[in-house]
Amino acid sequence: MESNKVHEAPGSDNDIGCCGCILIGLSYILVVLFFPFSLCMTIKIVTEYERAVIFRLGRVLPGGAKGPGMFFILPCLDDFKKVDLRTVSYDVPPQEILTKDSVTVAVDAVIYSRIFDPTMSVCNVENADRSTRLLAATTLRNVLGTKNMSELLSERDVIASSMQQILDESTDPWGIKVERVEIKDVRLPVQLQRAMAAEAEASREARAKVVAAEGEQHASRALKEAADIMAQSPAAIQLRYLQTLNSIAAERNSTIIFPLPMDLLRGFMK
Repeated sequence: MESNKVHEAPGSDNDIGCCGCILIGLSYILVVLFFPFSLCMTIKIVTEYERAVIFRLGRVLPGGAKGPGMFFILPCLDDFKKVDLRTVSYDVPPQEILTKDSVTVAVDAVIYSRIFDPTMSVCNVENADRSTRLLAATTLRNVLGTKNMSELLSERDVIASSMQQILDESTDPWGIKVERVEIKDVRLPVQLQRAMAAEAEASREARAKVVAAEGEQHASRALKEAADIMAQSPAAIQLRYLQTLNSIAAERNSTIIFPLPMDLLRGFMK
């Protein structure tokens, strides 16, 4: 037959035992005896962006973190930890990473996080800030180690989103919410930078040659069409001569051109 158990809240009187109740009673008596001087030790204040996690006889008081504003503690029995709820940002030190295609790169990132549960951040991890930093550096190496160098350079947003999701799931038991992850810089070896620059320059030169060849092809087609049109009308050649003379005369130079009709040369050619 299964017995019914009543789960008591942390820090309740049933958990601290008889000695704990006696100590709490004595503490209240001391506060009353030394009133109002005891208020200097019993009243604490936290700001709007802070919360206080109170421990009484080593146990967390029920009701969660206190604040903002003023709260009351018992002297000699209570201890409290202040927790900052503001979003903090910190740099991940540059990590030497070997990509999937065996290229060594140095990558650094920036992490934005905040504490959403002060009690969990104090009780579940020794140093929430330091643990998050170490986890971010490890996650950066693990995620980038599965990417090629081309993906690392072109898909920064996707990689940052994947890192944010992994970090958020890992730090959730610590009461930390990872809001954003950004990859700051990707530093490539000098030899690799030179090779990539030479490859890009060769690619640009190849495209330029292709464009020039296509331009020559279009120009030759246009010249052929113009020659066919002029061949149908002999007077068009003479008009073209006159237009050329007009263009040369406009430049005010000493060049003298004597146009010679092609019809005069046909008799000699025969």
